[in-house]
Amino acid sequence: MIASDSDSNDERRFADWVHAHGRAIRVFLAAMVRRGDVADELTQEVFCRAWQARSRYQEQGNARAYLLQIADRLACDYARRSATEQHLDESSWHKCEPASEIEEPWQEAQRSEAAQELWEALDRLSEPQRRVLLLRYYGQFSFAEIAKMTGWPVNTTLSHCHRGLLSLRKMLIEREEQLGQQNEPWAASERTKSETHDGHGLPKQTAGETHDGQGSN
Repeated sequence: MIASDSDSNDERRFADWVHAHGRAIRVFLAAMVRRGDVADELTQEVFCRAWQARSRYQEQGNARAYLLQIADRLACDYARRSATEQHLDESSWHKCEPASEIEEPWQEAQRSEAAQELWEALDRLSEPQRRVLLLRYYGQFSFAEIAKMTGWPVNTTLSHCHRGLLSLRKMLIEREEQLGQQNEPWAASERTKSETHDGHGLPKQTAGETHDGQGSN
């Protein structure tokens, strides 16, 4: 049986969606459900549902938004079914990060570290705050669209976003201050060393002291 042109177009479009948006959908779901294995399963379900509904999809040039709407509904369904709240451990967070294929190793390490701090901060937000922030800044939805998706009034959506951003900013600032305090002993040690040693790393001589460490008579 020869496939119709419509079927071929659907298959090409679906393959393009998986290639272009698969990683983004998984990262969104990992941040929402906070379990890498569940994120994998839900990502597959997102594309399964998108394929099943392909005849009803109207091309509007925003496929990622369409897929994120499906992902958001699945994440909410999972949250309702889940009896207990579960968290990712540190190693699982790394698995949720999209790996860069072009950055140098040291750039990738810096990016991953910063991203991990952001995900950990997101994990400490309330579920509504995390959901709104991900949809707003990751999914690029308007507040009106988010309100429609969540069923919350626009003012409530704005409030969750505002409070979430304030909490994120506070947590990230506190993290920077902690890192600064950890580096202070090292900096103090370096200052002390520069004051007591010369440029070759040898102890500086004090006035009236000879090279053998004995005072001159």
